[in-house]
Amino acid sequence: MAIGLSEEHEALHESVRGWAERNIPSEVVRAAIAAESEARPAFWSGLADQGLLGLHIPEEHGGSGYGLLETAVAVEALGERVAPGPYVPTVLASAAILAAEGKAGAELLPGLADGTLTGAVALRGSISGGRGADGALTVGGTAEFVLGGALADVLVLPVHTDRGEVWVAVDASAATVTPVGSLDLTRGVARVELDDVAVPADRVLDGLKGSAVLNLAAILLGAEAAGVASWCVASAAEYAKVRVQFGRPIGQFQGVKHKASRMLVALEQARATVWDAARATTDTERRADAAGGAGAAEGEGAGAGDESAYAAAIAGVTAPDAAVQCAKDAVQIFGGIGYTYEHDVHLYYRRALTLRALLGPSSEWAESVAELALNGVSREMEIELPEDAAVLRESIRAEIAAIARLEGREQKRALADGGFVMPHLPRPWGRGASPLEQVLIFQELKAARVKLPQMIIGAWVVPSIAAYGTREQQERFLPKTLAGEMIWCQLFSEPGAGSDLAALQMKAERVEGGWRLNGQKIWTSVAHFAEWGICIARNSSEGSKHEGITYFLVDMKAPGVTVRPLTEMTGENLFNEVFLDDVFVPDDLVVGEVGEGWKVARNTLSNERVSLSSGSGGTGASVPDLLGLAGRLGRELNPAERQELARVVCEGHSINALSLRVTMKQLAGAEPGADASVRKLLSTSHAQHVSECAVGLLGASAVLAADVKLGDPGFWNRAVLATRAMTIYGGTTEVQLNIIAERMLGLPRDPEPGK
Repeated sequence: MAIGLSEEHEALHESVRGWAERNIPSEVVRAAIAAESEARPAFWSGLADQGLLGLHIPEEHGGSGYGLLETAVAVEALGERVAPGPYVPTVLASAAILAAEGKAGAELLPGLADGTLTGAVALRGSISGGRGADGALTVGGTAEFVLGGALADVLVLPVHTDRGEVWVAVDASAATVTPVGSLDLTRGVARVELDDVAVPADRVLDGLKGSAVLNLAAILLGAEAAGVASWCVASAAEYAKVRVQFGRPIGQFQGVKHKASRMLVALEQARATVWDAARATTDTERRADAAGGAGAAEGEGAGAGDESAYAAAIAGVTAPDAAVQCAKDAVQIFGGIGYTYEHDVHLYYRRALTLRALLGPSSEWAESVAELALNGVSREMEIELPEDAAVLRESIRAEIAAIARLEGREQKRALADGGFVMPHLPRPWGRGASPLEQVLIFQELKAARVKLPQMIIGAWVVPSIAAYGTREQQERFLPKTLAGEMIWCQLFSEPGAGSDLAALQMKAERVEGGWRLNGQKIWTSVAHFAEWGICIARNSSEGSKHEGITYFLVDMKAPGVTVRPLTEMTGENLFNEVFLDDVFVPDDLVVGEVGEGWKVARNTLSNERVSLSSGSGGTGASVPDLLGLAGRLGRELNPAERQELARVVCEGHSINALSLRVTMKQLAGAEPGADASVRKLLSTSHAQHVSECAVGLLGASAVLAADVKLGDPGFWNRAVLATRAMTIYGGTTEVQLNIIAERMLGLPRDPEPGK
């Protein structure tokens, strides 16, 4: 996995990683630490030979002509090796110079691209200057803690003038550069002092703003932070597989397993937000070019600039914190050896802390997120579709236009008959649609304002019957379910089983012509008005607990079915307990083979968890709702409230970015991988965080009853109660963490009870 998604990005990441493993082994890193003074590493020329210094630099200036995203991919891969040397400072300097106007780029970028020049950027400083008649600046002052400053040939510095801040590119030979002790033992920082240094007009970086430089730093240092986190996750997981304590690998203990899973979640959030920030910056540049240059971008394209700043600020919050947390947790998993100087993990912890310090406190980035979000800035996750999508879109648009002219039940049936409700299913129940066609259908339905039927539990039932049901079952149940005319419930959970569904006790006894079901089910949504239920019951106690289970379709009006609604903490009734006493189910309502119902149930569960991860679960607890509340309060949010709101906004944005990454991987024919698993986990708790933040904003009015009729207090108090269920149903958070640890990180499965 990497920041980039395309085959080219994956190949670039693997190429850089392979090169770094060969050229930057631990011995090289340790040698850099032991050296008396910092120097260009021996592998520096290799970076230039690989073209890694100029990935984002146009070909006219000696680069490869790609973009910032490609450079971020390379930075991440080198970050996994905690590479010493001035690579990141140099690419940040060239990116800043490239973003400016004027002649400096033509002079400096070729040398920065081919490695004959190194660069560094002062993200902050106390340097002032005044302009002479010839346009030159005379500058003086100090910039401290400049990453890579001692190795730089070119220094990119902020200068305060009576006309505001300007940026300059100064030859390091004109400054006094003093290395200072660095927390990061592998890469130094320096103090830069200037005393009446003359900066010619062509070295003034016109058009470059401090906010743009910080945004570039958030992306590139954020990419390196993702690389640091990646090493920590992979190394800690590998260690947890082989380190034995109390007779088994420590990775089998849930405390370690869940910690490692949380590390992976943080890593994938970092990757997703840095990826999107790099995309947003590229999108802004393209819009500016299309609009006629930077001047146009500041006018009609200003919204795009706000959008890229928003994405960069979210990366500035998310990625450095993820690196620090992953490094801390890696030390914990490594245990005593991880605390020693001899182990490399402390180098990654030092690098993570340094990156966060260089970018500035997370609270400052979070304040930027809050300010932009409260001012209405957001970012739509747009999918870049292939050119051949246009023809297919026109065909789909025409079909949907005809359906849009219909109304009510007739329209719902037409959607079902056309395969639009679940288009990924094979015909005739779906369209056998490719990921591209699914995306186009979603977009065109939204554009035509055509709403799909509400299937509720039926959305989980249909794929299982389509895959395992008989032709008669499919024809009897699927058309009405797809049209929203048949309501289902799910008779899976039992009082003593919980998330361990295979531990079910409901008995299925063979009788003439079918089966008798006896037992109790619980947490059954909408059972009190469902017409049919999908039910798993044990027909045999032989074999493993996953064997001897059969999957039934139960008529909820059949004799012996008793439904008792359960009152939830909201005071409402969605869940129920269901008792089945000698309920007869004919043979033709068994789905799949007798005794192989677990295979069918797993199909249902996989569709359930995808559905649950797709939104707020009907509570209305979303980031736009939260921002709407903030706008109606009639007061300014205090700093603590703005910080909390920003964290929720960042989480929501990361989920959206992960969702887009999943879709884009599917469009490319690849498996979604960790993106999908992490998105599921985050989505279930996100609505909780939204509603909790909202209740915090309500103040004393949060004492009012949970009732949507009471306006904001009632709405949000209901939401904060209702969303507690989201991390329980569909597999608890703890179960999901186990799944991530075992399937994504390869940690050993939990031992069988009693072993």
